[in-house]
Amino acid sequence: MMRTLAIVFFLGTMLSAYGQHTLNSPNGKFKMVFTIEKGRPTYALELNDSPVIAKSFLGLDLLDTESLLAQFQIVDTQRTTLDETWEPVLGEYKEIRNHYNELLVAMEQQGSNRLMHIRFRLFNDGLGFRYEFPEQPNLTYFIVEDERTQFAMTGDHTAFWIPGDYDTQEYDYTHSKLSEIRGKMKKAITPNASQTSFSPTGVQTALLMKTDKGTYINIHEAALVDYSCMHLELDDDNLVFESHLTPDALGNMAYMQTPTQTPWRTVIASNKASDILLSTLTLNLNEPCAYEDTSWIKPVKYMGVWWEMITGKGSWAYTDALNSVKLGKTNYVHTLPNRTHSANTDNVKDYLDFASQHGFDALLVEGWNEGWEDWFGKSKDYVFDFMSPYPDFDIEELELYAQDKGIALMMHHETSGSVRNYERHLDQAYAFMQQHGYNSVKSGYVGDIIPRGEYHYGQWMVDHYLYALKKAGAYKIMVNAHEAVRPTGLSRTYPNLIGNESARGTEYEAFGGNKVDHTTILPFTRLIGGPMDYTPGIFEMDVSKLNPKNKSWVNSTLARQLALYVTMYSPLQMAADLPEHYQQHLDAFQFIKEVALDWDVTMVLAAEPGDFITYARKEKGKDNWFIGNTNDENPRTSKLAFDFLDPEKTYLLTLYRDSKDAHYKNNPKGYAVEKFKVGSRSKLQVYSAPGGGFAISILDVTEQPEKLKGLRRLKAY
Repeated sequence: MMRTLAIVFFLGTMLSAYGQHTLNSPNGKFKMVFTIEKGRPTYALELNDSPVIAKSFLGLDLLDTESLLAQFQIVDTQRTTLDETWEPVLGEYKEIRNHYNELLVAMEQQGSNRLMHIRFRLFNDGLGFRYEFPEQPNLTYFIVEDERTQFAMTGDHTAFWIPGDYDTQEYDYTHSKLSEIRGKMKKAITPNASQTSFSPTGVQTALLMKTDKGTYINIHEAALVDYSCMHLELDDDNLVFESHLTPDALGNMAYMQTPTQTPWRTVIASNKASDILLSTLTLNLNEPCAYEDTSWIKPVKYMGVWWEMITGKGSWAYTDALNSVKLGKTNYVHTLPNRTHSANTDNVKDYLDFASQHGFDALLVEGWNEGWEDWFGKSKDYVFDFMSPYPDFDIEELELYAQDKGIALMMHHETSGSVRNYERHLDQAYAFMQQHGYNSVKSGYVGDIIPRGEYHYGQWMVDHYLYALKKAGAYKIMVNAHEAVRPTGLSRTYPNLIGNESARGTEYEAFGGNKVDHTTILPFTRLIGGPMDYTPGIFEMDVSKLNPKNKSWVNSTLARQLALYVTMYSPLQMAADLPEHYQQHLDAFQFIKEVALDWDVTMVLAAEPGDFITYARKEKGKDNWFIGNTNDENPRTSKLAFDFLDPEKTYLLTLYRDSKDAHYKNNPKGYAVEKFKVGSRSKLQVYSAPGGGFAISILDVTEQPEKLKGLRRLKAY
């Protein structure tokens, strides 16, 4: 649903070919200045009269023809103001206000008579702009060789960055001054199944920076459609970032046909860290929902036959006796099974029993289908057909068993990077899902891409991800895409995109560990574009307990694992650990069972990137609140006030906190669960251990007052 409150004005005027044009945000705090300087378009951005982006040049290099960088003059400008409210199908807010002032600058290049427009939208939380190319006789088909959009910094800011890469975002974050990126790049590039770094000063968006004066700046993109993913390359002599697009196999960046446009380039800025987290600019720059009927799109809380394989306790493959597998030609029936294959009928039933007993919506099963024996690193075209189960996975029996338990099975489609193969099977695979009662799919793109030479983040693959998403929509299937391009707010338009990975998630805790502060940075960077399937909820931090050969350690306390369900927003949340580990801590597991997935209200109670984040969220359609805090390696105490609660009610508060001796390395399971009565005037102090945090549920028990009997009321610190 969308409610347009006001369209204030729209006008077009013939103005001077050069000169300065300013655009202010609706609240007047931001000012964008556009100029043509010696034929080159430039822009600059200020916040509260202080520069955020210094004068920066705009334009594109084209292949085999004159660039679109210079010799421009303005032929027209148009100004618009829009103020509307829309309701996301799933999200952090019941309603989102889309309020901006817009400036469209129409330019003509002297000599070539080619037209290029730049559309600027200035919101109360930042700036979005894009290049637009109207239908015209002198520019129809063209190839982008380089996009030359600049973001000139005003100082040597502190940045939270990961290496620029055409194939992966699965890196830990590095904190450094901009001038230090070059010196720290080699150490920041850690191994991955597919990776292509491109520059000693190239970094990825969403990039977060903090100035010496305390201004937070986030640079990203929105509505990435039919174009290559943008990275940022730093000129560290002048502290100027320039856009760097992902090339195709020929080295070209994008193929365009007018009328067309690029994605939006975005700059979010504030003097408060919390404002970066609460920004809706990225979503607002995307198109409204493409579906009339969204009743089939729902939040999903799921478990999975996954962590035991990630840790090495079990395997994806059915057998160790085959050196080579050919799609449709390998006979598994007479092959000796390895007895470690996790996706077998009996094991899946055990998971289904536990997940159903505790009220989960779905169960993901990986490794159920033929082909895992030689799927990785072989550059195979025909690798999976997404429909042929292993002999020990009875898909019909499990379909009926899951239905009887009132739980859905979640499909897994690993493409092994063979995208041609996936597309040729896609209709059959989705129809197969419908036939067997699967309404959501986790897709994967591990390894180098086929067609060979293409990259995960190039235009060809960007088009594929959207093609698969739209195709899924036609079958009323929800998608959780792993190893795909980072999200850019497309979940507004296609809300069946209920999750992405596209960052270093929990699985890396079984591959050696993530940095302790990782989850205090991701909401400022990766989650700016959309929800992440981070797969939290690990209760056994010592991975060797599952696989003695794996000496990895999960760098978190148990209490923080609970907090991640609130701090890492997603309408798709996994309880990633094994049922037996939850069985050992049912008091803590209760929070995972209760925590909501869809929200009416989101608040940030405290935040500093790299240090800590505390969110409070109100459940969609109910008066229940959930709070989560994730902390870095330093112990902290948080002071909480509950003035956001209804002053006429008394609530049941359950606190899941670190014990005083908890520590992510030597006592991760040190936690306590406490219950209190709480009202709007109550206050609370909570300790977060190194690598720890806390989770709080605040439930409206108006209809069940007996639940408050005998509990102490929180009053003051």
